[in-house]
Order: sequence, then C-alpha cells, then structure tokens
Amino acid sequence: METKSTTRVPLAAVTGLITDAMVQCNLPPQDAAKVAELMLEADLIGADAHGVFRLPQYVDRFKRGSTNPRPNIKVERTAPATALIDGDNGMGHLVVSRAAETAVELARECGVAWVGMHRSNHAGAAGVYAALPLKADMIGLYAAVANANHMPVAGGAELLLGTNPLAIAIPAGEEPPLVLDIATSVVSYGTIKNHRLQNIPLQPNWMVDPTTGAAITDPQKSGGALLLPMGGYKGAGLALMLGLMAGTLNGAFFGRDCVDFNAEPGKATNTGQFVVALDPSRFQKLDTFKAEVDRHMRELRASKPLPGETVRLPGEQRAQRRADRLAHGLPMAPELLVQLDKLAAEMGIKRLGDR
Repeated sequence: METKSTTRVPLAAVTGLITDAMVQCNLPPQDAAKVAELMLEADLIGADAHGVFRLPQYVDRFKRGSTNPRPNIKVERTAPATALIDGDNGMGHLVVSRAAETAVELARECGVAWVGMHRSNHAGAAGVYAALPLKADMIGLYAAVANANHMPVAGGAELLLGTNPLAIAIPAGEEPPLVLDIATSVVSYGTIKNHRLQNIPLQPNWMVDPTTGAAITDPQKSGGALLLPMGGYKGAGLALMLGLMAGTLNGAFFGRDCVDFNAEPGKATNTGQFVVALDPSRFQKLDTFKAEVDRHMRELRASKPLPGETVRLPGEQRAQRRADRLAHGLPMAPELLVQLDKLAAEMGIKRLGDR
C-alpha cells in the first residue's frame, strides 16, 4: 500500500534487517537468509502485509517459544507423485519452500506432484510459493489454512473459517507469467491489519458486526468483526474446501481447532498447506504452450474495456511493481518504519536507516 507519506527503503537494508533479526532468533544463517529472501519477495510483488510488515510478529513468536528456530523438516514420499512434510513447527517460509522443491522434483518424474504439510507456520504471500515451480517451467498451485479464523461459513455469525488463500502460477513466454493470488475473503486479513496500523478506514463491504450485521469501517473495531467471504457463499465454500485439503487432509488444524496466532501468540499453530507442481511439457511442447499463453494474454489485454476501466490480467501489476521496487526500493509507511526501528533497538541490531 503506497501513499504520499511512504518512504522508499533500499532492498539490501530490508534484507539485512530480516536476516539479522532471524539470526538473533537463533535461526542458522542459511535459514535466516532464505526467510529474508522469501519475505522480501512478498514485498517486491506488492503483498505489503505479508513481507517485512510481519517481522515483529514472527520475532515475538520466537521469543515466546511458539516457533521452532531450528526445525528438522522431514519429507515423506507417500507415493510416486505425493509427499507429506512434517515442518517440525519451523518457519512456514522454510517448510513451504521445501515443499515446492519436493513437488518440482516429483513432477519431473511423474508429470504432476501434490505435497502436503503439517506442523508448519505462517509463510506470507501465497503467490510467492505458487510461483516457485515457474523456475522449472512448471505450473504451480498453493493453498493454506490461514493462521486465524476471521470468516463465517455461509449464513453464519461465528468465526470458523480462515481467509484460506489460493494461488496459481502459469508460465508464459515473452509475457510475464500469470499469477493469481487471492484470499477467499473479500480482502486479506493482512490488509485489515495494515489499515489498522495506519488508521485507514475500511471499505463498507469488508467487515460486519456479528450481532447486528452492520458494516464496520473503523479499523480499530476490526478485532471482533466478521471478515466477509468473497462472492458470498462461493468464497465461504472455497475457504472450507481449501481448508479441508490443506489442513484436515494433512493432519493439520482446521475450523474450531485453529489457533489464532494473533490472539494466542504463545501457541504452536500446526498450520496446513499444500503445493502442486504440474509439468506442461507432458501435454504439449513447452515452447508451444508458452507461445499460446502469450497469444491469449495479448488478445485478452487488447479486448475492449468497460468505460473508465483498464483490462487487467493476473500477474501484470505484480510484474510492474516488482520491476519498480527492484529499481527504487520498497515503499514503507511511517508507522511501519517506527515499528521496525523499535524492533531493531530491542534486538540490538542496526536500524533500517543505518544500513
């Protein structure tokens, strides 16, 4: 979220801050660097509520002992094209990136692979992980049980569903890859937290009071409100199905069992996720597929827009933001800079401005 008051911060400074903080939390340097790389990627693509924004919360969980800084991540290949990963309560970034690597390895053999996870943690932006198989010219899918229940089931008034995200990444040729990254809520809860931090009013169709059904627009009153599913019952149904596949199927938490990592930061979350990798070359020549994706993207982009609108494709703004931020640094709100400077002081590491 970029406003006139944001400050551009060099990428190296952000990477250094995250890495130093993770090392201070007793992560091995190699793991700390991996976490920093994946958190930075979330910021680069514009998922501003899922990158360095989350650092204070991650550090707090390490301090409370609710996340394991040195996990023994175990991969069990359960069939030719499937695997189950025990994350040993480590950082979700490490667990899910291992899952993506495993999915690509299995898909090289089998054409497709599904890798589930349990005993994982919050991993940031879904699109980061769906895009990892792109490096191997594969289609990637990622879904997760969110780390808190903020939505009701269709017609309900209880917080029983997470914003369970779904991301799909499809490689292209000369065009940027198509990357769809959506929460099953009307907006992600990270967006709500960002609005609360900056005291920006919520849109009236985002949250409602569970007792009256009235819209909640004051971000400071978002704590007990219901976050609405996208598309009404469709979003609620999708969140439920993804939760069962990412959580229950893998022996991870779902529904009433979920631990709210905001309200109960001292508890392990047993987060469930899955990654799917699909090799398009098993269906046709890879170059032919990529060329066809390019052709369709160009035809769709050139289609007639609605008055006052611009035709948008999944992944285009992501690619544009990434190029801009690589060149000019990350935009950060002053409220976030204050939080990160406070964290750095508490941990005895360099502030962003000193890097």
